[in-house]
Amino acid sequence: MSENRLLVFQTDFGYKDSTVAAMYGVVKRVDHTLEIIDSTHELPPFDIWSASYRLWQAMRFWPEGTVFVSVVDPGVGTSRRACVALTKDGYYIVTPDNGSLTHVAKYHGIQAVREIDETINRLHGQGTDETSVFHGRDLFGYCAARLASNIISFEAVGPAYDSSEVIQLPIEQPFYGTKTARGIIEIDDPNFGNLFTNLKTDALLAHGFQYGDRIRITIMHAGECVFARELVFARTFGEVRPNEPVLYNNELMNLSLAVSCGSFVKQYGVGFGSDWTIAAEVIQ
Repeated sequence: MSENRLLVFQTDFGYKDSTVAAMYGVVKRVDHTLEIIDSTHELPPFDIWSASYRLWQAMRFWPEGTVFVSVVDPGVGTSRRACVALTKDGYYIVTPDNGSLTHVAKYHGIQAVREIDETINRLHGQGTDETSVFHGRDLFGYCAARLASNIISFEAVGPAYDSSEVIQLPIEQPFYGTKTARGIIEIDDPNFGNLFTNLKTDALLAHGFQYGDRIRITIMHAGECVFARELVFARTFGEVRPNEPVLYNNELMNLSLAVSCGSFVKQYGVGFGSDWTIAAEVIQ
């Protein structure tokens, strides 16, 4: 018998009721020895973009073979596919195929994807067969537990379909020129109010950016300028005064924006997503 795989969950369910506990109860009924790890259950409700980014953000740091369950599913019970994807670097993702695989497909690559066969990989016999609004418990959690405990193989999840059919949200590709760059603001740090861009720090350094530079930052949303200011590109928050905005290299090696001992999001009202663009130009 092969060793059980780790199970990592993220959802927008929150902790105000017992939905997470019910989902985990189903997992433990399948195999009480399975190890369950919470990534987060505080994703913004219905926010598929955030689900896609957060899934990618943590994945690379887990052992190959880990099974991730990502459930942000505003189309639950509709004709959208429920699937298990296998990435090119060996991770399994159990999720609605609704755009939640966007960042993983772009940055990891999808080797194969299968639609979950609900006749064998859905919870039955618990009096819940007639509901279609809790697939996190009845379908994704149950199927993930069967896969993680080696009750089923990846091939037994259900019929394969072409990875080119996986739903993906638009992500604008970064542009790098000499001491200039353009990209998008991909996500926030909800606890501290920082903002992460898709501009890679190593690419910026290769195009003439240096720590200590003053950089002109322009942020646009839906064609409107919402922020324009010169900021210092620093290694640490301590290089600027408290409550002063700063550019820094985040833990994922991307250019990011912060306010030292404050919140960039709250102070400047900037959001994230494919329609939040950023331009950077070295001033000195």
